[in-house]
Amino acid sequence: MTTVHDPVAAVEPIRPDARPFIGGEHVDPASDRLIEDRAPATGAVVAEVPAGGTEDVDRAVAAAREAFEDGRWRDLPPRRRGQVIARLAELLVEHGDELATLTTVEMGKPIRYSSKVDLVQAETTYRWYGELADKRYDEVSPTGPDALGLITREPVGVVGAITPWNFPLMIDAWKLAPALVAGNSVVLKPAEQSPLVSLRVAELALEAGLPPGVLNVVPGYGEEAGRALALHMDVDAVTFTGSTAVGKLLLEYAGKSNMKRVSLETGGKTPNIIFADAPDLDFALSAVGFAIFWMTGEMCVAGSRLLVQRDVLDAAVDKAKELAASWMPGDPLDPKTKAGPVVEEEALERILGYVDKGVEEGAELVAGGRRVLEETGGWYVEPTVFTGVRNDMTIAQEEIFGPVLAIIPFDDEEEALRIANETRYGLSAAVWTRDLARAHRMARALRAGTVWINNFDQADITAPFGGFKESGFGGKDKGVHALDKYTNLKTTWINLGRGGRST
Repeated sequence: MTTVHDPVAAVEPIRPDARPFIGGEHVDPASDRLIEDRAPATGAVVAEVPAGGTEDVDRAVAAAREAFEDGRWRDLPPRRRGQVIARLAELLVEHGDELATLTTVEMGKPIRYSSKVDLVQAETTYRWYGELADKRYDEVSPTGPDALGLITREPVGVVGAITPWNFPLMIDAWKLAPALVAGNSVVLKPAEQSPLVSLRVAELALEAGLPPGVLNVVPGYGEEAGRALALHMDVDAVTFTGSTAVGKLLLEYAGKSNMKRVSLETGGKTPNIIFADAPDLDFALSAVGFAIFWMTGEMCVAGSRLLVQRDVLDAAVDKAKELAASWMPGDPLDPKTKAGPVVEEEALERILGYVDKGVEEGAELVAGGRRVLEETGGWYVEPTVFTGVRNDMTIAQEEIFGPVLAIIPFDDEEEALRIANETRYGLSAAVWTRDLARAHRMARALRAGTVWINNFDQADITAPFGGFKESGFGGKDKGVHALDKYTNLKTTWINLGRGGRST
C-alpha cells in the first residue's frame, strides 16, 4: 500500500492565519461560512478558511481606497517603493521553506518545484520590479517652441487581482509586483484551493515596509468574492489569470459596473510542433514529457497537442508512451517526486471524463487514463497519451488542464500551421526545426502570444507573457510592458506662447 507524508502535520508548525488580511492585519470575516482547504495528496482538510463575500470585499476595497487617496504609498519616491518590493523578495527567500510547503500542501505541486521554481520565480519577479521602479521615464511630446507637452504615467488606483491555484506564489508576484511598484493599492482574491500562501505573502509585505491597506487579501469563492470585486464601483482595474469562461464573466461585470479596466490571461491549447528536421530529434521528443506531464498538465501553456511530422510519428508515439511511464505521480512532499496529484476531486473527474470522451470519439488510448494511488485518499491520475487524434476532437480543442496528450500527425508546414491555428486559444506554441526560414515563417504565422523555437516554456521575467484570441487580452504579465495595465497616461499641455491658441 502506498503511503504519503501527512500534509496536516506538515502545515502544523506554520500555523497560518486564514482570516482575511485587510488594512494591515488579519480580521474576523463578516460571516461564519468556511471553505475546507483540502490537500490533494490525501484529501485531508488542512485548514478551514473563511469564505469571504461582498461585505469582506467592501471592507478591503475601502482600506485600499483610503491607502491610495492619502498617498501613503502612491506618493513615495519610486526608488523607495522599489526598495520595499525588493525587501519583500528577500523575505520570500528567508521564509522559503514554509512558503514552498504551503504551496505543495495546498495544491499538490511536488516540493522540488515549489521551492526551486515557484519560490525562485516569485523572488526574481519582486526583485526585478523593485529594481525597475525608478528606471522608467516619462515623456515629452515633440512640439514647437510655443508649447510643452508632458506625457506622464500615473497609477490607475485600486486594482483587484484574481489569481489561480496552480502557481500561487509566482502568478501572485506577476500581478502584485508591477501593480505595487506603479503606486497602486491592491485587493487580492486568491483561488479558494490555495489561499494560505497568498495570505502569508501579505504578512511578509507588511514586514517589508508596505504601508497598511496597500495590499489586502480576501479568500473566498470566485462566484462570490471574485464577483463582488469585479462588480465593485470603487475598483479601477481587474487583473485575472484563470479560465476563459470566468474571464468572459469579468468582462460582463466590468460593463455592468464602472467600465473598469480588465486584463485577462485565460487558458490555452498549446501546439507543440515537431518537424522531422528538428536539430536534435531525441531532445525534442524528450521535451514532450516536460511539456505536458510536468505540473500534471495543470498549466495554461501545457503542450497538450503534439503535432508530429509523419516521418517521425512512430518514434514520437513510442517516446510519448515511455515518457508517460516515467512521469507517474507520487507523494508531493517527497523531494524525489516529479509529478503529484491534481488539485481536487472535481479536477480528477473532469480529466477522466475527457479520457472517456477521447475514446468515445475514436482516438486510441495508448498509455494511462486511469486514477491511481486511490488508497491514499488523494487525487492522482496516470499520464495519458492518445494517438489517432483529429484536431476536431474534443480532446484536441478543449483545455483539459491535466496530463493528457493528444498526438496529431501532419505532412507539411502548411498543414501543421493550419492545425495549430484551428483552435479558439492563442496563448503559446512551440516549433522544432533546423530550418531557420521555416522557424521564422511559423513564428510569424502562428496566432499565439509566445512562440518557442527549439525549446519549450523557456523565458525569463524580461519577456512579456499573454495570449491572443480567447487566451486573453488587456495587457501582458511580466516585463516592462506589465506596467501598462496598472498605469494611466496623462497628457499635460502647457502653452508657452504669449497667449491664445498654440499651433
